[in-house]
Amino acid sequence: MNFIKKRLDNKSLILLIALIISIIFFVILFYLLCISFINKLSFEKFALDIYDKNNRQIFTIDKIVLFSSCNSDSSINTNSTININNLTQYTDIAIFINNSSNEHDLSNTLNSVSIKNFSFSNTPKLGSYNIYYKSLTNFAKYSLEEENLIDNELDFQILSSDETDYSTPVLFNNCANPITLSYINSNITNDYTISNDNSISYDGSLLKKCNILLDDISCSFSFTIFIENNLGEKFKCPVYINIPLKNDSNSIYDGSFTYTYNPDFVFYRYE
Repeated sequence: MNFIKKRLDNKSLILLIALIISIIFFVILFYLLCISFINKLSFEKFALDIYDKNNRQIFTIDKIVLFSSCNSDSSINTNSTININNLTQYTDIAIFINNSSNEHDLSNTLNSVSIKNFSFSNTPKLGSYNIYYKSLTNFAKYSLEEENLIDNELDFQILSSDETDYSTPVLFNNCANPITLSYINSNITNDYTISNDNSISYDGSLLKKCNILLDDISCSFSFTIFIENNLGEKFKCPVYINIPLKNDSNSIYDGSFTYTYNPDFVFYRYE
């Protein structure tokens, strides 16, 4: 009799434990469902907020022009050969911001512009590389102005006048002029001797004369452009640049290489 009673007590205990576990399971399940529902509502609110802010594309980038060439220092030896020093490859970059309309208002004119978050995804095997602001008047000409070196970010002065000095970073508030930068890779080779055959040109053909492989100076990098319009709305757009040195028909070995890129980069509003 005591044995039967003990078995019943054990069975009741097992049932009680099972009931407690079931209750805990359903409580946890209910909690997870509530959290999932709250997260879904939060995500939907976030998505709707992003949609409301970006249901109209105001600023885009649909044209980037890149010009690549070379320069160097040189000296003539007593045997009439030439020493090439500080062989430098440069690519000037013009980024055209489209503000969507010929009609200018507070929404599509610039109040402030800056470039941040520079990052290299592929770096050259030869040389020492940096990025500089480039004066529009010197575009496609070699120039190295150390005061225009970009360390971490670049801020532009926004102007409304049609006449300006491009030696410092400036942009017209109606997006009339492009953002101009210069990628410069210097000291690709030093003290390299070539024959003086009276056909030397201080351009991309020096790379071929100095036996520089284009794959050894290839480079890719990215950065983010930030815009605030005259309504105080804030936008940003990541930009990706692959330094172009050749295509199927020609290359920088021919002297220079120009490439026009038509991306579909869109500035999205985040504030």
